[in-house]
Amino acid sequence: MATLQIRNLPDDIYQALAVRAERAQRSLAQQALVELRAATAKQTGSRRRDVLEAIKRRIECDGEAFTPLPEELIRVDRER
Repeated sequence: MATLQIRNLPDDIYQALAVRAERAQRSLAQQALVELRAATAKQTGSRRRDVLEAIKRRIECDGEAFTPLPEELIRVDRER
């Protein structure tokens, strides 16, 4: 597992992280890891939404539709 060292961390960020760590009964390192994971998860979800929106716009601009529709594919698969 990789390690991360942060230098010159502003005092206000350190204090906010320390308060949240204490409230959650975690160490400072554990709290930092929890918040980093949450931040990257939000970005991942945001990227997925952006990709899906781009696909949707491309389909709408091209005038193409999925044939057959995904619901129809699922229905056929369930009936099998």
